[in-house]
Amino acid sequence: MKKINELSIKLDNRSLYLRSLVVKCLFGGGRGHMGSAMSLIEILRVMYDYVLKYNPKKPHFLKRDRLILSKGHGCLALYAILADKKFFDKKILNSASRFNSILGGHPEFGKVPGVEASTGALGHGPAIGLGMAIAAKLKNLNYKTFIVVGDGEINEGSFWETSMIASKYKLDNFHIIIDYNKIQSYGKTKEVLDLEPLKYKLESFGYKVDEVNGHNIVNLKNYFMKLKKKLKKSTALICHTVKGKGFPFAENNPFWHHKNFFTDKEVSEINKYLGKNRL
Repeated sequence: MKKINELSIKLDNRSLYLRSLVVKCLFGGGRGHMGSAMSLIEILRVMYDYVLKYNPKKPHFLKRDRLILSKGHGCLALYAILADKKFFDKKILNSASRFNSILGGHPEFGKVPGVEASTGALGHGPAIGLGMAIAAKLKNLNYKTFIVVGDGEINEGSFWETSMIASKYKLDNFHIIIDYNKIQSYGKTKEVLDLEPLKYKLESFGYKVDEVNGHNIVNLKNYFMKLKKKLKKSTALICHTVKGKGFPFAENNPFWHHKNFFTDKEVSEINKYLGKNRL
């Protein structure tokens, strides 16, 4: 049987469509973290399509679930799904990363509807989410807090400090989701700072830990449906993903971590893999 991180999966039209919205941001602004966004698409898709309680017309209503994209440089994927869910007009995607746009290179709370925290200083998202989860307990509010982190991000000590506190208070409304694409900005996580054995490390910090193929919609849905049961502890989901997923020339290629410009050939290649969603 193949390991989870070796499983391949064909992207359906919705996943390709959401990728086309990310590409709108990339082409509109002429730059952005392409590889980092593409590994996140299916995770965010399942969260917003099936899991989270939210209201685009009232993005701050008190009983909403909170999702924090702590991996802030992957924000183009979040912008795509928020625009798709009508938190703001899709036309704004074309202005991403441009001067005076609400859509910066990292997400900003108070500027982008639906964004729960300004992130990009890696390791901060879990601590912010921890505060939200504790607040829910103190105020007797029945919302869940989900924090999406990158694998390189959990090199940060603040991630593990937060984990100890979540375990201490048995926060069953605090859920970590790890985008484990195994490549950081300049190299493989195994070479920069090896995280393995990641599952056992997380368990030793008090999490209920599971692993899935982070591009498999069915597996992701099944996992999050199980979270409706009371576990009496925090959870961590290791999502095995592919950086640059959906674009073979960019997959597992650190060169596509961030792009400052796109050649005509690159534009053509990107469009080739969007199918009928080409721009």
